[in-house]
This record gives sequence, C-alpha cells and structure tokens, in this order.
Amino acid sequence: MSDAPARTVHARYPEHLRQQVDDYLDGLWFTVGDSREAAEAAGTEGLVEAMRYSLLAGGKRIRPVLALATAESLGREPADLMPAAAAIELVHTYSLIHDDLPAMDDDDLRRGMPTCHVRFGEDVAILAGDALFAEAVRLVCEEQGGGPVVQAGILREISRATGVAGMVGGQYLDLKGAGAGGADALAAMHALKTGRLMAVSVHVALVLSPPPPGQDAVYRAFARELGLLFQIVDDILDVAGSEEELGKAVGTDERLGKVTYTSLHGMDRARELAAESHARATALLEQLPGDVDDLAAVADTAFTRQS
Repeated sequence: MSDAPARTVHARYPEHLRQQVDDYLDGLWFTVGDSREAAEAAGTEGLVEAMRYSLLAGGKRIRPVLALATAESLGREPADLMPAAAAIELVHTYSLIHDDLPAMDDDDLRRGMPTCHVRFGEDVAILAGDALFAEAVRLVCEEQGGGPVVQAGILREISRATGVAGMVGGQYLDLKGAGAGGADALAAMHALKTGRLMAVSVHVALVLSPPPPGQDAVYRAFARELGLLFQIVDDILDVAGSEEELGKAVGTDERLGKVTYTSLHGMDRARELAAESHARATALLEQLPGDVDDLAAVADTAFTRQS
C-alpha cells in the first residue's frame, strides 16, 4: 500500500485482543454437556479435526478483534462479548472453507496451508463449514451473556449479515458476474459479500451496549466504511501481493474473470479509493467520545496490511 497517498497510521494492532480471541478459539472442542448426546456423537472426531484445522490456522482475527475493540470503546470488557466475537470468526471460517471449494474459487492454499478440501476432501470440507455455522449459533445461545434479548439480537445481526442480503447473497452475485455491471454494481455486491460480515462485528457490540442514536449511526457508518476498505485492499493484494505473505495464491480473481476494484478502476485509482475510504473511517472515529484507539488501529491495519 506504499503508493497510496500518505496518511498517519497507528503502528499498534490490538494484539492483546487477538491473543484473547486465539486462546478462546483454541478451547472450542464443540462438545456437548449431555452424556447421551455426547455418546451418540462418537465417531465425529474427524469432523471436529477438520473444523479446528481451518479455525486455528491463524490470521489477524480482524472481525472478532473489531467486535471486542468496539465493546471496549463502549466501556465493556472484552470477555463480555467474546462468545459473539468468536461466533463471527466461526462464520468467517465456514465462508472461507466453502469459498475455496472447486465449485467456488477452487483454491488449494489458505494461510500458507492446504485448504480444508485438499486436506480432508470436499465432502468433509462442506460438512465442516456447515457445522461451524451451526456451532456459531450454539455458542451465542449457550455462552453469550446479556440474557435472551441480547442473544436473540446478536443472532439476528449475524443471520442478516450471512444470508441472502448478506455474505451468501453477495457470493451468489459474484458467481453470477454482477460486478461487471459497473462501479455501483461492484460496490453493492461487495457490500454484501465482504462488508456485511465486517460490519456485524461492530453491530453485535451495539446490541450488547446500545449507545445513543447519534453515536450508533456513527458506529454503523464506520463499520460499513471498514468493509469497503477491506475489500478494496483485498483486490489490490490479489494483484500486487506476495503469495508468501498472503498465504494463498495471488491472481485468483483474474484467473476466474472476476471484476474487481483494480480491474475496473486500475491499480492507481484503487489505491486512491483505499486511501479515501481509510480517511473517511478515521474521520468517523473522531466523532465518538470513547477510547477508539484500538478501532483506529484495526482500520489502519485494514489499510496497510500485506496479508
């Protein structure tokens, strides 16, 4: 991202939050407390292995870190929102497993490791993705604090961000080449495919600790801007990134004939669009009264990342 217009960025990514997320995810074995149900699930260890293989493959954990950073800015402890934050990472991991399948993007490498279907087979990979989504729902229902109203509100946000008007709908539009309809069509597609799951990381914190309406609107605008920024940078890295740093193949979008921010606008303009998006996101944070340093660091990381 060095060719983009210069902007002041924070050097510090919230590693303390990422480590808390990693520790929590490492403790998920997807077991049930009921002894009879556990006995009936005997033999599914291979499925759990495939789920954990993809879930624990590493990464910056931007989505759950974003959720925890938002909670912190609203005066809550990270632990207060950890189950919901982890659930979003489970959903994200399921989406990556399915995106990598031969019927979708047909990728063999993810985070520097063989993709789930390469390691375990297509059939198990599909089931692993399905199970991760189901376990995300169970995690919110059983572990998220705040009572039934908060749990239902968080599940509503996650399901909206994932379904037809969210990530899955956006993936469908991408498969059907909707981005070829021009700049507005490309932005609309990515608002669903990438933006919704990024934004819901902020939204779940707003469910747990609702701010005044004016602040709520700013948080939501920031969340939407961050989703746009993340996608533009993703498109740039698919052309100009390093396979070693990304941990996956580059040039996938071109190979599949997809319209992207770089193919539509050119690399120079795409870099400018990323810088403009980052500037808008930063300006929005300046309108919030809480401690938004970690949120700013997440936005900076989304802008400057190389992987």
